[in-house]
Amino acid sequence: QVQLVESGGGLVQPGGSLRLSCAASGRSITLLRMSWYRQVPGKERELVAEISVGGIRKNYADFVQGRFTISRDDAKQTVYLQMNVLKPDDTAVYFCKSADHWGQGTQVTVSS
Repeated sequence: QVQLVESGGGLVQPGGSLRLSCAASGRSITLLRMSWYRQVPGKERELVAEISVGGIRKNYADFVQGRFTISRDDAKQTVYLQMNVLKPDDTAVYFCKSADHWGQGTQVTVSS
């Protein structure tokens, strides 16, 4: 079973950047597709980005619009989400997902 722990969230001003990390343990994620989701209160969790095994393919939600980059370091068993040009609408709890396993989430707040 995979345990996922997100970190890197926080408060940032509009236009700023954050890098989220998702550290995996318990089972290797090297052969697993990894994803980032986000959720705001009262709304369904939505896909932000996903990365294939080996990082060959990356898919992003339309709202990312070239601002975010997902990556993985299998040697460190960690997946990243680099978020640039953040907007207030990006405020949410961001979750890491691997197969049926979710992390606890990390809060991202974009506000001046």
